[in-house]
Amino acid sequence: MNSINNALAAYQTALNRIGSAGPQTQQMTSQVAVDNSFTDVLKNVVDETVYAQKQAEITTINGIKGQADIQDVVLAISNAEQALETVVAVRDTAIKAYNSIMQMNI
Repeated sequence: MNSINNALAAYQTALNRIGSAGPQTQQMTSQVAVDNSFTDVLKNVVDETVYAQKQAEITTINGIKGQADIQDVVLAISNAEQALETVVAVRDTAIKAYNSIMQMNI
C-alpha cells in the first residue's frame, strides 16, 4: 500500500512539472512558426516527436537502472505521448481533408 501512495505522489509531482513546462512549449511553437512552408512545419513537428520519443526511452532506461527519478520518467513518457498524439491528430486531419477533396465534383 505504501508503494502505491509513493507512486501516486510521484505521479502528482510529475503532473505539476508538466504544468510548469509551458515556456518550453511556447518556445518550440514560436520556432516552428518562423518557417514559411507547410512542409517545413510538418518536418519540424515530426523531428520534435522523434526526439521526445528517444528522450523518453533514454529516461526510462535510466529509471530502470536507478539513475533517474520516477518523476522524470513519467514526465518524459507523458511528453512523448502528447507529441505522438499531436502527430496522429494532424495525420488524421490531413487524410480527411484529402478524402474530402477527392470526393468533390469538378
